[in-house]
Amino acid sequence: MREFDYLEPASVEEASRMLADVGEDARVIAGGTALMLAMRQRMLAPTHLISVARIERLRGIGFETGHGLRIGALARHSDIARSPLVQAHAPVLASMAARVANPQVRNQGTLGGNLCYADPSTDPPGCLMALDARVVLGSARGERVLIMEEFLVDYYVTALEPDELVLEIRVPLQLPGSEGVYTRFLRTAAEHRPLASVALVVRRDGALCHEARLAIGASVPIPARMRRAEAFLAGRRITAAVAAEAADIVAQDIAPVSDLRGSAEHRREMVRAMTRRTVAEQFGLSIDEGMSA
Repeated sequence: MREFDYLEPASVEEASRMLADVGEDARVIAGGTALMLAMRQRMLAPTHLISVARIERLRGIGFETGHGLRIGALARHSDIARSPLVQAHAPVLASMAARVANPQVRNQGTLGGNLCYADPSTDPPGCLMALDARVVLGSARGERVLIMEEFLVDYYVTALEPDELVLEIRVPLQLPGSEGVYTRFLRTAAEHRPLASVALVVRRDGALCHEARLAIGASVPIPARMRRAEAFLAGRRITAAVAAEAADIVAQDIAPVSDLRGSAEHRREMVRAMTRRTVAEQFGLSIDEGMSA
């Protein structure tokens, strides 16, 4: 690991100016779980690390009546998992955060850092996408708000401008009757990055699905909403057959990656099976045995 300068700005504006001044040789550090690993492996060699730990604007988890959750970019995964506000207003998000990677990462890694890294095989992006979350970006030039689909641009690429920081994540108030479930498939118990993930948030009345938001992650280059499957589920009474047909639609619509961890066709079939099981679980239908999610 090469030597670097360590900078500690106290405001978003100061951090933004530092990023603009140093340019491509600067990296922002929050929890540092992914960044330090990349530096040790010599995948990155920044001349400057800009710590955002002192910036109060990035801290805290709050709830605004009529609006929803505000989660600061520096909130750790363990903070989100344990937050009474998140458990009350977005329990699927708390459930997901409790399963991210391993205890070391959950107690050090931050939600903002996770999103900035844009690893397609991590858990938060797909879950946040199904919750219709927004990402607030800020710089010395001001703030802007993007939906998750606008923020995640490509494989390990986000819409962040060179002088911008992620400030917070906003999770809108979920309508009455809304419920969510997040499932993930790991190849082995020792592996921490899912091979496939499914996030489903529905507004339901018993077996009747009024609205569905379904996102697929890990098996695709960028987590993606499954709009055609969502439209298929909306307004239907969910049965095992409906769940299977929705899963077939998802399998048709994804463009899975192929790598050493799994071929594209293997991932497609895993997503098909997981989607069917996730929809069935959400609506209290029987779930086939034989696959650990």
